Amino acid sequence: MKSSPAVRALGVAIGAALLQIVMITAFAWPSAHLAPRRLPVVVAGPAAGAVAERLTHARPGAFAITTRPDEASARRALTDRDAYGAIIASPSGTRVLTASAASPAVAQQLDVLAQQFAPKRDAAVNAMPAVQDVVAADPDDPRGTGFGGMALPLIMSSIAGAAFLTFTVRRVAWRAAGVLLFALLGGLGSAAIAQGWMSLLPGPYLAIAGVMAFTIAAVTGTVAGLAAALGRAGLGVGAIAFLLVGNPLSAATSAPELLPRPWGEIGQYLPPGASATLLRSVAFFDGAGAVRPLAVLAGWTVLGAVLIVLGARRARAGQAAAADRAPEPALT
Repeated sequence: MKSSPAVRALGVAIGAALLQIVMITAFAWPSAHLAPRRLPVVVAGPAAGAVAERLTHARPGAFAITTRPDEASARRALTDRDAYGAIIASPSGTRVLTASAASPAVAQQLDVLAQQFAPKRDAAVNAMPAVQDVVAADPDDPRGTGFGGMALPLIMSSIAGAAFLTFTVRRVAWRAAGVLLFALLGGLGSAAIAQGWMSLLPGPYLAIAGVMAFTIAAVTGTVAGLAAALGRAGLGVGAIAFLLVGNPLSAATSAPELLPRPWGEIGQYLPPGASATLLRSVAFFDGAGAVRPLAVLAGWTVLGAVLIVLGARRARAGQAAAADRAPEPALT
């Protein structure tokens, strides 16, 4: 029994309103609750123990503190992406090391933290403890707004590519070829724009292009595979997973440890979060910290390939069933 136009209109209106609420919540809620949550920092120097204890009591649960014997090892912790910042505590004063390339938002918070650790004698001479940026963000994008602005278009265009391939290419095998070609061309083109025109990312061009191509393959392949295996409803499933859930939790404009737990960690196991982390590692840290996000993108890419294969088998089974149901031609 078919529903009336009024009932369908009411259902669509209610569904659209609910979707709007979900989207606003998904995108605004994480940003509205940014705060350090076991943020990795290092304390080094002769007075490291006292400073670590003070920091623990002042901000319970905010920092995951480790101590290092000297400033050189603290710097290595930042360049290896083991920590976002370091406090160098010595009898002569307190200095803070940051890595704004890992997260400009975290670097700003550590700048404020440095002022809180200013010794009284520094205040008497109107001097603040030094803050040094060990791994700086790109000078053309010091706040990371351009970097964060790349995340949403990259994911949206990847989902759109999967939808176009689903609607325009009937054979699943050719859709898979389209995914690979789109990933290759999209990665090369996106990296050229990000590095050449906008100057948002340093690092080797081919490595940046490879990360973007890998991201496109993971998202487009998985969404196209869902559509092949589940039908067009798979497009909606992919869009919800990667756009409504993955993008807000990617921490592309902040850091996973600033998002409410456990959502920041969950976001790193979805392509948007893994892509942002991998891009930072390749562009600014010579690949340090790239293993896990690379494995995550590889896993999603493999899942997409498996779904495409299952979709191809589903299509062949449907064609065979249709052929069996077809009436035999009449004999003359």
